[in-house]
Amino acid sequence: MIELPTSPSYCLANPIHLFRRLVRHGLAPLRDPRPASRLIRQTARKEWKVLSLSMLCNLLQAAAEGATLGVVFLAVDLLSKPAGQAIDWSSKGLLGSLPQLTAGLNAMPRNELFLLILGLAVLLKLLQSVAMYLGSLAMGYYSARTSSRLMAMIHSHILGFSFACASRYRVGDLLYVAGSGPGAVMNEINIVSTITLTILMMLTYLVVLLSLSPWLLVAALVMGGLLSLVQQQLLPRIRERGFVTTELGRDLSSRITENIQGLRLLHSSGELDVADQGVYGRTGDIEVNQRAATRLNSITGPINTFLPILMIAGIAGLSLMLFGSRNSGVLPSLVTFVVALQRLNNTFGSVAASLGSLNTNAAPLDLLNKLLEPADKQFRRRGGLTFKALQQGISLRNLTLQYSPELQPALRNLNLDIPRGSTVALVGSSGAGKSSIADLLVGLYDATEGQILIDGAPLTDLDLISWQQHLGVVSQDTFLFNATIAENISHGSPNATRAQIVEAAEKAQAAGFISDLPDGFDTLIGERGYRLSGGQRQRLSLARAILRDPELLILDEATSALDTQSERLVQQAIDQFERQHTVLVIAHRLSTIVKADLICVLDKGQIVEKGSHQDLLDKKGIYAGLWKQQAYSAGKSNAESTLAF
Repeated sequence: MIELPTSPSYCLANPIHLFRRLVRHGLAPLRDPRPASRLIRQTARKEWKVLSLSMLCNLLQAAAEGATLGVVFLAVDLLSKPAGQAIDWSSKGLLGSLPQLTAGLNAMPRNELFLLILGLAVLLKLLQSVAMYLGSLAMGYYSARTSSRLMAMIHSHILGFSFACASRYRVGDLLYVAGSGPGAVMNEINIVSTITLTILMMLTYLVVLLSLSPWLLVAALVMGGLLSLVQQQLLPRIRERGFVTTELGRDLSSRITENIQGLRLLHSSGELDVADQGVYGRTGDIEVNQRAATRLNSITGPINTFLPILMIAGIAGLSLMLFGSRNSGVLPSLVTFVVALQRLNNTFGSVAASLGSLNTNAAPLDLLNKLLEPADKQFRRRGGLTFKALQQGISLRNLTLQYSPELQPALRNLNLDIPRGSTVALVGSSGAGKSSIADLLVGLYDATEGQILIDGAPLTDLDLISWQQHLGVVSQDTFLFNATIAENISHGSPNATRAQIVEAAEKAQAAGFISDLPDGFDTLIGERGYRLSGGQRQRLSLARAILRDPELLILDEATSALDTQSERLVQQAIDQFERQHTVLVIAHRLSTIVKADLICVLDKGQIVEKGSHQDLLDKKGIYAGLWKQQAYSAGKSNAESTLAF
C-alpha cells in the first residue's frame, strides 16, 4: 500500500465542501425567496422548453467530454502497442460487451483503426461544440427574456410607489438600480448556468479519474482542496469589495445625475469646479477599491497555473509505482489521467471564477432586491369608485398632515370648503402649509388625520387615477419633457387635436413666443425645457392644464416666474378660465387673487383668517398687513423706475 502524506478522508473534505457549495449556489435561485429570484423562477416556468434544451445540451457536453477522454485512451493505447498486437477490448468498458464489433475493429489495419479513432474524436468534439452553441443560445434567450421583463418590472415598481415613498430615494439611486439590476440578473443566470455545466463536467472527470485509479483521484482532489482553502480565504473579502464598489458606484451615479440636473445652479453659483472635484474624489475611491479587488481576484489564476504542473510531476512518479507492475496500459492510463486532470483543473478554475463572480454580483443584486422588496414600501392606492365630474364641491375636514414623526405637523386640524365653480386662494408665509393642501388634494400624500370629501365621498374611496386625470396643476417647479411644444402641451390629453392645442396655447398667452420658435409647435425644447425661459415654461404648463379642461385647477405660484407684462396677460387667461371652473390658487402676489371668492390666510398649518379681499382688508389683520406691505413695495418700485427713466 502506498503511503500518502495525507489521508483520503482529509483530502476529500475540502473538495466535497467545494462541490456542496457549488451545488448550493447553483440551486440558490430555486430556494431564494427574494423578488429577483422569484422573477427568475416565474420566467423559468414559462420558458421551460428553452431551459430543457439548455440542460440537455449540458448533459451532451458532459457525455461528449467523457467519451472523448475514452477515445484518447484508445488512441494512446493503440500507438503504444507493438505492431501486430491487437487491443484487449475486454477492459474497455462498453466496447468489451460487444464482441462482434471489437472483432471487426481488430481486423482493421492499424492505420485505418487509428484514423477511425481520430474521426470519432472529431465527431465527439463537433457534437460537444454544437451542444455548447445551442446551450449558450438557449440561456441567452432565457436571460434576455428575464432581463426585459425585469426592466419593465423595475419601472412599473418605481411608478407604483406612493409619492411619499418615492420621495425617500435620490433620483440617481433609482437610475443606478434600474440600470444595473437587469444586468445583475443576467449575470446571475449566466453564472448559474456555468455552475450547472461545471458540476456535470466535474462529475465526468471524477468518474474518469476514479476508473483509472482511486489513489490518483485522491491526489487530484488534493489540488481541489488547496484551491478550496484559497477560496475560503478570498471569497468573503471579494464579496466585501464587491459591496463597497457597488455602494461607491451608486453614490457616484447619484452625484453625476444631480450635477447634470443642477447645471443651471452650478453655472450660476460658480460651483462647477467644486462639483467636478467631488466626482473626481469619488472616482478615486472606486479606483482604490477596484485595485484591491483586482489583487484578490488575481491570486487564483497563478495558483491554477502552478498546481497542475506540480500535481502532474507528482502523479507521474506515483503512477510508475501504481502501474509499474503492469505489462501494458501505463502510458494510456497516465496520458488519459493527465488530460483529465488538466481539464479538472480548468474546471476548478471555472469554479473559482464562478464563485468570485457570484460574490461580486451579490452587491448589485442585493440593491435590486432591496428596491423590489415590498416590506418597507408604500404603494399608490389602486381601485375604488371612478370619478367622473365634480357636482357639489370639495370639503377638507379636520385635516392633519405630518410628513414624518420627527417633524412638526404641516397642517393642524384644518377645515375648508371649496364649492364647485368657486375660486379659493391660499396665502401665507413660507412653510405655512399652502402647498401641503395642494399635495393632499392631488393625492401625493394621505392625511395623517381627517379626510377630504369629494361631493361628500371620501377621496380615499375614489379611484385615485381617475381623480388625478380630472385635475390641472400649474406649479413653480414646471416639468417639461424633451419633446416638441405640441407634445408637451398635450401631455395628459392624448386625443387633443392640433387646433385644441393651439387654442390652449393662445389662452395661456403662449402662442406668441411659440410662433417665434424655429419650428413653432414642432420645436424640440430640450431636456426639462432648458431652451425656454422660466416664464415660457410656466405658460406651457398653464396651456397643458387648460387643455385638460380640469374639474379642479390648482395654481401653485403659477405666475411667479413671469415678468409684469406676461403676468398681466396670463392673469387675464386665468380670470377667464376661473369663471367656468373650480380653482385653488396658492399666491404670493396678492394682486393676483383680489377677485377670488374666498381668501384663506394660513399660519403654522392653520387657517387664521378667511374672507373676500375687501372683508380681509376691513379686518385689518394679517392679510391687510401683507397687502399694505406689497402695495408699498410695488409703489416704491414704480417710483424708482420712473425716476430712473
